[in-house]
Amino acid sequence: MKKRIWLPFSLVMLCGLVRARGESAASRKSESTPDAAYIDVAAGTLWTEPRIHRTIDTPSLLNPADLRLWISNMSVEDKLWLVGKLETQALFGNKVMILEIQDDWVKVAVEGEPTPRNELGYPGWLPKKQLTFNKRMQRKSDQPFALVKDKTTWLYHNKKLTKRFIEISFNTQLPVVNWVKNAVKVITPSGGKKWISAGSVNIYKSFSDIPKPSADDIIHTAEQFLGLPYLWSGMSGFGFDCSGFAHNIYKHHGIIIPRDASAQILKGKKVSKGDLQKGDLLFFAHQNGQGAVHHVGIYYGRDKMIHSPNSRSSIEILDDIWQSSYAPEYAGARRYLENK
Repeated sequence: MKKRIWLPFSLVMLCGLVRARGESAASRKSESTPDAAYIDVAAGTLWTEPRIHRTIDTPSLLNPADLRLWISNMSVEDKLWLVGKLETQALFGNKVMILEIQDDWVKVAVEGEPTPRNELGYPGWLPKKQLTFNKRMQRKSDQPFALVKDKTTWLYHNKKLTKRFIEISFNTQLPVVNWVKNAVKVITPSGGKKWISAGSVNIYKSFSDIPKPSADDIIHTAEQFLGLPYLWSGMSGFGFDCSGFAHNIYKHHGIIIPRDASAQILKGKKVSKGDLQKGDLLFFAHQNGQGAVHHVGIYYGRDKMIHSPNSRSSIEILDDIWQSSYAPEYAGARRYLENK
């Protein structure tokens, strides 16, 4: 039986659009609402407002959510409609803070997705049914965890890995209970203890114990997503937007960077065009590079860039940045890697 949190009532294709909407004075939770909850679906999709979705978005709003069905059913035009209506996504087991409640929708801030918009995390609305409050998850937050390294993988009911429970995403992080040769037992938000293939995860004692990556580590991790469809505000192995792609590749290697391109360009070490190294983030902006940042990619070396371009395409390696349509809008680069 799932323990859910029943809260009381109380073509623009550019993937780095600056989300400038601030938090209103009304964005606050009821005093009787739990401070924190956990995402109880493979990836909870956060909206700018409650109940603005279409019928075609229904698979993303259920519990369990079917993100693969949702994304595959959308045409390019359907995907473009999402621009400016979605905020971000939060993965299975991700802790969120409750900000506001409207009937069966909850506004949350996603822990681990830095943004200047809210110090608690990236804000947005999702259905209440996709949240759960689990004291065991909270108590085990400081113990070793399994970090998913595959694009997606399955959780199973049994250690033989024959009875599927739920498909989860790259970068999903779950507390570890035990492990055997081929399987790891983890705690889930509301489904009890489940098993995952040992080959699909890395196990760390803490986030700070994730090894510092080299530039090649960043590139190798990014390459596994080649061909993955773009999704506005996507933050999972089912679909990424440009800044979500960069954020997640770095997070997988223990480096937390801001969620949005417009904030990513303000952090890290500024790098000149002549000093670019693999793994650097490249930014592009309107008004010939002088306006609002709208895109970010990861420098691949030899004037190439791996990136998630827009709603009409998939993650790709751009062969020559400086001969492409992005060149006139180049706005600079930032380095988040330590020199090794």
